[in-house]
Amino acid sequence: MTSSWLKQVRFDSNGLIPAIAQDHLTGKILMVAWMNAESLAQTVASQRAVYWSRSRQRLWRKGEESGHHQSVKDIRLDCDADVILLTIEQHGDIACHTGRNSCFYQRLNTDGDTPTWEITEPVLKDPDSIYS
Repeated sequence: MTSSWLKQVRFDSNGLIPAIAQDHLTGKILMVAWMNAESLAQTVASQRAVYWSRSRQRLWRKGEESGHHQSVKDIRLDCDADVILLTIEQHGDIACHTGRNSCFYQRLNTDGDTPTWEITEPVLKDPDSIYS
């Protein structure tokens, strides 16, 4: 039986909801992923982030390959009940598969005639050494 709190979440037609992972100390947005009811319920039960991988079509326990897991400090639901905000502690300081702290490492530079994306964060660890 589905828990009453889970019934209040508005999943999309594919049974998914976007989930934002935010560092609990700095407030920095580290990544956005997707959750289904099962991954959200497992996240609540384990207090570790579990997402739904759209590319692999399976549950994805953050850090299962890289070791860079996320401990969940707080879970919030937005006013429309269609976005989840996870306040997390990022273990290993790498949330992005590119080896960076955040997936949001590119900033649009509009100083010149033509806007360009600039990289604002260094690679902390070579992704080839993280994923085998």
